[in-house]
Amino acid sequence: MMFLQFFIWGAWYTTIAVFMTNHGMETLTHWPYTVNPIAAIVAPFFLGLVADRYFATEKVLGVLHLLGGVVMFTVPRAVGAPVVFILLLLLYNLCYMPTLGLANSLAFHHIQSQEKQFPLIRVFGTIGWIVAGLSISFVLGPLIGVVAERTALPVYTAATASVLLGLYSFTLPHTPPPGAGQRVSLRSIAGLDALAQLGDRPFYVFIVASFLLCIPLAAYYNFTQIFLGDAGVTRIAATQSLGQMSEVGFMLLMPLMFVRLGVKRMLMVGMAAWVLRYALFAIAAPTAIFSMILIGILLHGVCYDFFFVTGQIYVDKKSTPAVRGQAQGFLVLVTYGIGMLIGAQVAGNVYNRFLDGAAHLTLERWPSFWMLPAGFAAVVLLFFAALFRPGTARAPQPVTAD
Repeated sequence: MMFLQFFIWGAWYTTIAVFMTNHGMETLTHWPYTVNPIAAIVAPFFLGLVADRYFATEKVLGVLHLLGGVVMFTVPRAVGAPVVFILLLLLYNLCYMPTLGLANSLAFHHIQSQEKQFPLIRVFGTIGWIVAGLSISFVLGPLIGVVAERTALPVYTAATASVLLGLYSFTLPHTPPPGAGQRVSLRSIAGLDALAQLGDRPFYVFIVASFLLCIPLAAYYNFTQIFLGDAGVTRIAATQSLGQMSEVGFMLLMPLMFVRLGVKRMLMVGMAAWVLRYALFAIAAPTAIFSMILIGILLHGVCYDFFFVTGQIYVDKKSTPAVRGQAQGFLVLVTYGIGMLIGAQVAGNVYNRFLDGAAHLTLERWPSFWMLPAGFAAVVLLFFAALFRPGTARAPQPVTAD
């Protein structure tokens, strides 16, 4: 389940901007990364008000993946109508994003130890994302004789995997709706009750910093694939999957790093890695220095694990059992929802200004683009370093990877 869940996402998310650029939509590549966070904002309300109360989890998971697969099969047919293309991706993401929470809740329902068993299950999601990138670059590309990322094949691959997971979901163990019979409010689903309970100065500083950091983060997910193509990289999906590979390695180092650094320094290292990554891209761009670009991609393990996973653990440490789920949902809403939504629009409009009517950025112009998220992330780092005082909060063992 986890392997296919993230194979689907990895197959289209790291290639769709390249596909759009090669089909006359080079000024619209930020829109897939806008509709995705819109769906992330909607997903908690769908889960809390509908899926968690009335239907068995495995059935909702199956239906959503089947519907998503059907929608994704139609997406490449709309390349001549950009508005329809984007609306279809919105509809697909509205089907997909709730399945992330459903897959987790199904797994948690059928295991005895979340700390010991869930990481072994969840790591197959990261493996699925990696395999998707490697398959597109090293299997589909040689098979058709062209750069697969420029074609519709990654989209069809995601659609096919979605249908397969939809059918497979109906064979998963029966999982009754966890919220059946319970009263659920919009405040609890949005995490506002948890915010009222956890709210203190360090928590607010952390939330604001997390939100702000997701604004430049959107530039990485959207434009790294285009940057790689302009730098002469042909196996784009496989190259980006190296970031997920490093993620697994750095996850293993996190328990040791927690002991040595503590929460604040762990978060600062993660934020500093974002600054360094964008700076490396900017320095490497004019002459397409692949080794520096590669280091920037490999920093994904530090960027994600040391900031986002550490942040999830920090929130979990501050939470009581009564609001733990709400608190994590609020963090996702603020970061992958609102933060990424604003970031996608900002990055897209900035990129279009740099394009100035051209189909691609020249390598000479990419440094100016990448220095903007580098500078923004640096300001967030300074803000966080000056104002965050975690007190005696100390994080437990990390739980999962992206």
